[in-house]
Amino acid sequence: MKFNRKKYSDDQLAVLYTELLRPRMIEEKMLILLRQNKISKWFSGIGQEAIAVGITQALEPDEYILPMHRNLGVFTGRKLPFARLFAQWQGTLIGYTKGRDRSFHFGTNEHHIVGMISHLGPQNGVADGIALADKLRKNHKITVVFNGDGGTSEGDFHEAVNVAAVWDLPVIFVIENNGYGLSTPSKEQFRCRQFVDKAIGYGIEGVQVDGNNILEVYDTVKTLAGRLRKEPRPVILECLTFRMRGHEEASGIKYVPKSLLDEWSGKDPVANFENFLLKEEILDKKKIENIRGAIKEEIEIALAEAFKGTYPEPDTELELSDVYAPYHPQIVRPSSEKTSEKRFIDAISDGLRQSMDRYSQLVLMGQDIAEYGGVFKITEGFVEKFGKERVRNTPICESAIVGAGLGLSIKGMKAMVEMQFADFVTEGFNQIVNNLAKAHWRWGQKADVVIRMPTGAGTAAGPFHSQSNEAWFFHTPGLKIVYPSNPYDAKGLLCAAIEDPNPYLYFEHKLLYRSVKDVIPDDYYTIEIGKANLVAEGNDLSIITYGMGVHWAKEAAIAMGVQADILDLRTLLPWDRDAVAATVKRTNRVLILHEDTLTGGIGAEIGAWIGEHCFPHLDAPVLRLGSLDTPIPFAPTLENNFLPKERIREKIEELLKY
Repeated sequence: MKFNRKKYSDDQLAVLYTELLRPRMIEEKMLILLRQNKISKWFSGIGQEAIAVGITQALEPDEYILPMHRNLGVFTGRKLPFARLFAQWQGTLIGYTKGRDRSFHFGTNEHHIVGMISHLGPQNGVADGIALADKLRKNHKITVVFNGDGGTSEGDFHEAVNVAAVWDLPVIFVIENNGYGLSTPSKEQFRCRQFVDKAIGYGIEGVQVDGNNILEVYDTVKTLAGRLRKEPRPVILECLTFRMRGHEEASGIKYVPKSLLDEWSGKDPVANFENFLLKEEILDKKKIENIRGAIKEEIEIALAEAFKGTYPEPDTELELSDVYAPYHPQIVRPSSEKTSEKRFIDAISDGLRQSMDRYSQLVLMGQDIAEYGGVFKITEGFVEKFGKERVRNTPICESAIVGAGLGLSIKGMKAMVEMQFADFVTEGFNQIVNNLAKAHWRWGQKADVVIRMPTGAGTAAGPFHSQSNEAWFFHTPGLKIVYPSNPYDAKGLLCAAIEDPNPYLYFEHKLLYRSVKDVIPDDYYTIEIGKANLVAEGNDLSIITYGMGVHWAKEAAIAMGVQADILDLRTLLPWDRDAVAATVKRTNRVLILHEDTLTGGIGAEIGAWIGEHCFPHLDAPVLRLGSLDTPIPFAPTLENNFLPKERIREKIEELLKY
């Protein structure tokens, strides 16, 4: 291995050696503790340390790094206290996640690190968002995100690199090419000869380095970082290396040919750099012994402290309260009595525009939302007022954009992501349920992102543009879900959602866009999240519903001459238990109605809750009504049969017979 020291001083090289030695010595100690059954699991990066160490040392301390399991050198290089880091691996209280997540699945804004989740790839979209925030603020910073060679097969990698290329984001996408994805060799994972070739397809630069040569890694990244700070753009950095131990220790390495292990043993990054420093007389054996002794002492002291740690005492109230970032809203009333008639769609646009005025750090992202104004024209005219930096057309890649929303939030900004249709949210599902929803509970990071979801049937748009999919997310702690039924609520709930630093899904029924209008305040205002609205009162029965169901319920009650409580939930997560209990106690008969398919719908949860908590007040079984348990058909006749609208009267009659 050839080392070119270039202009670097003896002291700089000695620091690089010390930083390279730290993760190696920690790993060696952890492997001993693993055999002694004092730690439960270990993902080894032995043989790959030069990449994480070289990159971390080449960056400025306040530039974000998004590492993976085998990048211990990032954490040691950013000077995380060893005791707290070791406690994190043990799952004890003084770790970074309060015992809620494992190993390197955490972030720390203090040290400008955002850890991974187990799903390979989502960190790339988050890196885009962090870099976008820096670019918008003209901070002249870069972001680095790590990938294994196998992980580059994930769609998340492609989406994020493509977005970074289109938006000229200053991101270095690191690929640690170690020849295997767990046990599957590269030839069974991809056909490209080298990863730098992928850069050509994205129209960006690709650079390949010897990942075991710390000087080559350090100098290359330092040079690239200097350029990218001045001229923001993404780069793919392929680091050739090898993993000398199993994917994790229980896996072993029986699948690796001995000849390959022997070859890479000779390329050990620590031993080779140490020999170079000895040969150049930058260090001698005594100095190396002193460096090792100091690191060993640091490790032992930290381990002693970490092992004093205890598992967290279960505190149910704390576990529940930490699901969401703390937020105590002050309901905003209109500043004047000025009102005007607005359609449902105008109310959404109005709330979005006024929120953009109110929050200069709010960025809108979505397909065709800029000059075109979105497929439903909700953001029409926004580019002229707010500019293309804040109203951003995106490539067709929902996952990367949702991830970018989290990245913006990490940098203290707000994001609104428009799904062109709610059906397309499946492409960003993982980011929503595993990144946005869990970020605060896992490591205290707010996810200040609102995802707008044009939803619902009734337009003969078929099974992929008509689904009601709110129940998919209703089961996910950490999300908030709102679903307005009228223009007043549409504006007030959207403004409230954007104010709140927690992740929201904001469902807006497409059929209501231009068919419903109301006189609403012209000024900015908010509605309390989690509060239902009793839109009609009567003693015969209660109809609990939301969205289009509110209008169906009103029509049916009037047509039948029934005096019904019609409770519009408005907020689905959290939903208003007090309002539900109150209407049950008043009428003693309940019909729960929603457009979503019946089985597993939100009505099932509410019905079960009523049965459990309000049973003494019921004079009849709780009835539910939803759409058929089929996909949504295209033909208007079939779609009408699919929807529950024509079956409401039958259910009301059934309920009133008791």
